Formats: sequence, structure tokens, C-alpha cells
Amino acid sequence: MLEGKAVIGETDMPQTMQQDAFRLAGTGLDAFDATDSTEIARFIKKIDQLHGLGWQCIVGTDFGSFVTHQCGCFIYFCIGSLTILLFKSSTTPDAGLGRFTTF
Repeated sequence: MLEGKAVIGETDMPQTMQQDAFRLAGTGLDAFDATDSTEIARFIKKIDQLHGLGWQCIVGTDFGSFVTHQCGCFIYFCIGSLTILLFKSSTTPDAGLGRFTTF
């Protein structure tokens, strides 16, 4: 498993949720070739089953982003050469925590 090699760039997630993200990312990287970023992202998105619907996952080596997310539901980290952006979004403030932050 590669989850112990995660380097966090930015997060506001509780530690337990971070561990779920690292575990899913590590398992996804073990299951798929590192060049198959779409399948890795699809696998990491299983966080929906653990922490409710509305999660978005972007995996790659070179991308920009500017997102709005629920507070406590954002992490940007690297494992090896891959960067992973995982966040929970919603179209209405009353879904989930009701607070949003933009990074």
C-alpha cells in the first residue's frame, strides 16, 4: 500500500477522513496502472459510500483548479508522481455542513 507515502499540500479534513482518502488512493494505485488516472479517480470516489454523496475527485500530474467545497471536506495531496484533489461539493448550502470555502 502506498498510503504511508502521501504528502499533503492542503487540507481541512478531519484526520479520520484523511486516512480514508489515503487508504482509497493507495488501494486505487495498487489496483490500476499509475497512468490510468480516470480509473484511480473513479476508485477514490468510493468515498461517497463512506461520507455521503457529492464528492469530486481529480487525479493527474498537471492540472489547475479553483473549487468551492464544504468545510472539512477538502484534501489536496500527492502520492509518488500523482496529485489527487478530493473534495465534497453541493449545489445547496443546506446539504451537508452548509458552509463552503473556495481554494
